[in-house]
Amino acid sequence: MKLITKALEERFEKIGDQSQTTNPIIVAKFFNPCGSATWYATEYDKENKICFGYVTGMAFDEWGTFSIEELESIKLPLGLGIERDIHFKETRFKEIIREQDLER
Repeated sequence: MKLITKALEERFEKIGDQSQTTNPIIVAKFFNPCGSATWYATEYDKENKICFGYVTGMAFDEWGTFSIEELESIKLPLGLGIERDIHFKETRFKEIIREQDLER
């Protein structure tokens, strides 16, 4: 699956740098359909194909960068790969955290 579409590239470009906000807009969500890892992207560097965002479901949750090319290259069981949540609607970070707290 192509994780970054032209429409997403344009949206990331329109929103721009969110590093100075404590409650950024989550533009895209990527997930491992065979595990618990989820990547929430707030920014995208089109030239280097690197996102900045919040990663959860691994050893610990953290903000950082992740490579779209690396995510697209991951091979999972049954021929699956990392997916983009095509039903995800942009939302603020604090809403994502609130939803995760409710699920626990």
